[in-house]
Amino acid sequence: MTTPGKNLSAWLLMSSSAAILMITMGARQSVGLFVAPLDSATGLGIVSISFALAVGQFVWGLAQPVFGAIADKKGSYHVLVVGSLMLAAGLALTPFVQSEWVLILTMGVISAAGAGAGSFSILIGATARQLPPERRAFAGGFINAGGSLGQVVFAPLMQAIISAFGWAEALFTMAVTTLFAVPLASLLRGGAPTELFEEVVRPPVGLLAQIGQSLRNPSYLCLHAGFFTCGFHVAFLVTHLPGEVALCGHSASVSAASLGIIGLFNIGGSLFAGALGSRCRMKYIQAVMYGSRAVMIAIYLLAPKTEFTFYVFAAALGFTWLATVPPTAGLVGKLFGTQYLATLFGLTLLTHQIGGFLGAWLGGIAMAHDGNYQWMWYADIILAAAAALVNLPIREEKVGQEAITV
Repeated sequence: MTTPGKNLSAWLLMSSSAAILMITMGARQSVGLFVAPLDSATGLGIVSISFALAVGQFVWGLAQPVFGAIADKKGSYHVLVVGSLMLAAGLALTPFVQSEWVLILTMGVISAAGAGAGSFSILIGATARQLPPERRAFAGGFINAGGSLGQVVFAPLMQAIISAFGWAEALFTMAVTTLFAVPLASLLRGGAPTELFEEVVRPPVGLLAQIGQSLRNPSYLCLHAGFFTCGFHVAFLVTHLPGEVALCGHSASVSAASLGIIGLFNIGGSLFAGALGSRCRMKYIQAVMYGSRAVMIAIYLLAPKTEFTFYVFAAALGFTWLATVPPTAGLVGKLFGTQYLATLFGLTLLTHQIGGFLGAWLGGIAMAHDGNYQWMWYADIILAAAAALVNLPIREEKVGQEAITV
């Protein structure tokens, strides 16, 4: 029986994790607003800037299993503090960039790794091991909604500061804001590796052995394949939606509003996916979300490119935007338990960000070569349909030691 004190503790835990993700994801999901100002100020070109941001997509994913493994062993507090400081430093140094390699260092490595240390795998892992199994799917959705709220807040705010004061001042403001994650991290000190809720069946294996076993599990590999597509979509749009809006003759305010709408509707989508995950098979939730993206993009391509079209497209896409995160984390937890959840879920996020690297980089190449993003939209449709299909064979039942080692 859950006591009021435990309920309060659970809500505090989920709220602090959601608030940290609001900061780190809000900063990350607003980077597309700086592509044009960076190009104008530095003359580096769209391909070079896109490549730096693409490296950032990959590093953000790579950082999560690395920092996740540290958090699984030592606890999440110090990981989150170090990540917050790195994110702030990378953002604050970017206005002084004069070359592609320095931009790769600041936005592609330092800030991206810092954001990865304060992202999904660490926060969901720290929370899940302190909650009973029946609450974990909802907790994942609740935390994920915090990241979406960050996009709602940061994108319009950063665009307003860019318009009023300049892009450098906006980056400095964002750098200072990310430091608020440090005091919030203290509320997760209880997220140490000792679990408060033990699994009924726990595989008696070490971290490296568990990683090896998971990589031989077909269901886990299907999760990776689907998440690759999610990363491709998200990174392409975060980086290049402002460019698409400009191509259609609309102002930067339409880009900022569209990014904000995506985040706003993903709050509902994340909470819905998290709540639904305790009632429905998560692989079907995933398949429907990926399949719906293929339909939405096809409709967008056929629609007139008015401001209203962008807002409707942003709302529809936003509902599934990162709502794939709670079911993916939930499936990893079902398959392997929570002992190494931050690491194993972090590895799926690495695959997500390999897709993200390609989405951000290839979008820049498409724009430089063709002057538009047409073939990227076609690739999005094909990948979304494939992701919907690849989730269907996933074995969702709880996997014990015997099933894991198959």
